Amino acid sequence: MKKKFLIVTNHSYMLWQFRRELIVELLKQGEVVISTPFVGHEDDFIAMGCRCIPTEIDRRGINPLKDFKLYWLYRKLLKRERPDMVITYSIKPNIYAGYACRSLNIPYVVNVQGLGTAFQKSVISQVVTFMYKIALGGARTCLFENDANADEFVNRKIIKKKNKTVLHGAGVNLDYYPTQPYPKEENGIHFLFLGRIMKEKGVDELFAVARIMKEKYGNKVVFDLVGFFEDEYKGKVEELIADNVVCFHGFQVDPRPYYASAHCVVVPSYHEGMCNVLLEGAATGRALIASDIPGCREAIDNGVNGFLCKKMDVESLLYCMECFVALDAGKREKMGKTGRYKMQREFDKGVVVKETLMTLGLK
Repeated sequence: MKKKFLIVTNHSYMLWQFRRELIVELLKQGEVVISTPFVGHEDDFIAMGCRCIPTEIDRRGINPLKDFKLYWLYRKLLKRERPDMVITYSIKPNIYAGYACRSLNIPYVVNVQGLGTAFQKSVISQVVTFMYKIALGGARTCLFENDANADEFVNRKIIKKKNKTVLHGAGVNLDYYPTQPYPKEENGIHFLFLGRIMKEKGVDELFAVARIMKEKYGNKVVFDLVGFFEDEYKGKVEELIADNVVCFHGFQVDPRPYYASAHCVVVPSYHEGMCNVLLEGAATGRALIASDIPGCREAIDNGVNGFLCKKMDVESLLYCMECFVALDAGKREKMGKTGRYKMQREFDKGVVVKETLMTLGLK
C-alpha cells in the first residue's frame, strides 16, 4: 500500500542539497509532499515527482503571533493532507509541526540538525527546551547528527534515551563529490571557507588569522571565501578584499570547483550538527581544519586528515593552519586522500539513507 510522506522544513535549498537522495527512496514507496519556503529547486522537486506547498516561515524571528499562525497553518495542512508520516527539519518546523502532529495523532519523525544559537543563550535556551519537550513528546523518534547533541536532549529530559537515533548527518554523495586531482601550489596554498559569513561560523577568528598569515607568508597563502555574508559583515569583507587579504567569490550554486581548487577546507565554527562542508571537502580529497566541537570533530582524525583547533581561539587556529603550511606538498596531498578514505568508510550517503529508512521502519 502506497504511503504519503509530508516533509516540513524551512529551506528548500538545504533540503535539495542534502536530502534529495532520501526523497528519491521515499518516492519509491509513495507520494512525497514538501512544505517549505521555496528559495530555489521547486522545479527540481516537481520533476522528481514531489508535490510542493510553498509555506512562509520567519526563520529567525521570535514573534509569538507569527509563530502561532505558523502552528495553525501546519494544523490546516495536516488536516487537509492526512499524511501517513511527517518528517521535519530545523527548529520551527520541528516544534510547531511537531505540536500539530502530536495534537492530531499523526506519526512524525524529527530531525535535530544542531543546537544552534538558541541553546547558547540561557533564557532563550530554557524556553526552547520547554517547547521542544512538548513538541517531541509524541515523536516516533528523534534523529541527531552527532552524539553530543543527542545526549544534550536526553540530559535536558527533552526526550527519553530510547527515542534518540544518531546517524552520520546526511552523509556525503561520493559520486557527486568525487576525488579531484590535487591542485598545484605555484599560485599559493589555498584555504577555503565555504558557508554563511556570520559570527557563529568563526569568521572573526578566521579573518584575524588570514591577516596574520598574509603579512607573514604573502602570496604563499590564499584565502578563498564562498558564500553570502550577513549584513553586519559587509564592511569587513569589503575591507579584507581591498587589503588583498581574501578573495571573495560570493554564493555559488555548485561548490565543487572551489573544493577542487582548494588545498585545505577551513571551518572554525562555534556549533554544528554535522558539518556538510567538511564531508564534501574530504570527499573531494582535501585536508580539513575545523573547531574541535561536535559536528566537526567526527570528520577529522587529528593530524591524519586534518587538524582540530580550539573553538573561538585565534592562536589555536593560527597554529593549525601554520602546521598545514609547514608540511611538504606530498604530505598535504596525503592528508586529503586519507580524508576521502574516511568518507568512504564512515559517511557514504547511500549507507546513511539506508539507515534512515530502517529507522523510519521503511526498509
